[in-house]
Amino acid sequence: MVKVLIIDDEEKLRNLLSKIIGFEGFEVFQASNIKSGLQRLRVDDIDVVICDVKLPDGSGVETAKLIKEKHKSVEVILLTAYGNIPDGVQAIKNGAFDYITKGDDNNKIIPLLYKASEKVALNKRVQQLEKQLAKKYSFDKIIGTSKPILQAIALAKKVAPTDATVLLTGETGTGKEVFAQAIHQESIRMNQNFVAINCSAFSKELLENELFGHKAGSFTGATKDQKGLFEEAHNGTIFLDEIGEMALDLQAKILRVLESGEFLRVGDATPIKVNVRIIAATNRNLENEIELGNFRSDLFYRLSVFGIELPSLRERLKDIKLLAQYYADLFAIKSNRKPLTLSEDYLSALENNPWKGNIRELKNVIERSVILADGDLLDLDTLPVDLQYGKLNSQQLSAFSMASAEKLHIQKILNHTGGNKAETARLLEIGIATLYRKMELYKIQ
Repeated sequence: MVKVLIIDDEEKLRNLLSKIIGFEGFEVFQASNIKSGLQRLRVDDIDVVICDVKLPDGSGVETAKLIKEKHKSVEVILLTAYGNIPDGVQAIKNGAFDYITKGDDNNKIIPLLYKASEKVALNKRVQQLEKQLAKKYSFDKIIGTSKPILQAIALAKKVAPTDATVLLTGETGTGKEVFAQAIHQESIRMNQNFVAINCSAFSKELLENELFGHKAGSFTGATKDQKGLFEEAHNGTIFLDEIGEMALDLQAKILRVLESGEFLRVGDATPIKVNVRIIAATNRNLENEIELGNFRSDLFYRLSVFGIELPSLRERLKDIKLLAQYYADLFAIKSNRKPLTLSEDYLSALENNPWKGNIRELKNVIERSVILADGDLLDLDTLPVDLQYGKLNSQQLSAFSMASAEKLHIQKILNHTGGNKAETARLLEIGIATLYRKMELYKIQ
């Protein structure tokens, strides 16, 4: 039920409005002045406030501003005996939903209440989604209990509340954007935009346009002014992923933003001022890139105010089981399947893999396994062949290894059946798909 608070010093009017509004199914509260009205707002979960403009202890126009600052989802409708344009304009500027003259309220108040209630419901939904988003990108969502990942999280939590520039380093797929999002959500900028861009995904010209925007007429097809991502991120955070791929002349422009908070749109001569926190990431060794002449040393020192090295999956083997189970559960839900169990052999194969693509590669492998699994168990048969046998090189098999014996046995049965694969699989008591995988692994023609 929508809760409505009436703040008015005229008791008869309050009682009349309460009856009219109550008949519509709203729950109504009353207050005779601003002080008691604000107290009621602190105690009850009020949705809409109907407030007189002139009250004994203050102005309803200013009260609307105060209410909106402290209770963002609450909508305020102002009533006045003598409406005037300046008050009405200021009321709307202060966040009031509407401003109406007493006498008109009998016809207008109920439709306005329903519209205001719809906006309140939308506001609450947005707030709920924002909370879910914050939770989704919080540090609590970073999976792992190994020492390297806990150390990285601890560093990120330390720097998050500050406005320091952060440089995230580590191999591809180690979760740099996840860390950047978490840092943003734990910062004072959490309610502002988080804007991310992969610097390796664009040519130099396109990247400059994406970052800084352009002035109308600056190039063919530029028919109007266009904002760039730095402007979109104003008062928020911009995440520059793979910054090590950025061209040197663009690096100079990023340095200018860091030093002065200013930049130029493409084709413009008027600087634009922004307040942006920069989080950068790279899988390159930027100090080596400086020596090679590919990266500016002055930009490196400005970016690396606070550096965090994210560990590879090989450095956190303890976390593979947790990550694998998490992604198995996630993809099972997406596929409308029952919870899946990971066999010991399956987990052992995952833990013995070098994971050059790190978490991103692991995620893709688990998704593939969930698609291939016939039952509720993820076992070796659902893994790619190279993972099943630890990326075994069939040209380097030891004469004494089980794999060597298996290869010879399969070749022997294939010779016996004259190359009939279906009959070979039947005699070996394995599936035809398994036979093909083993033949691919051992390079059996």
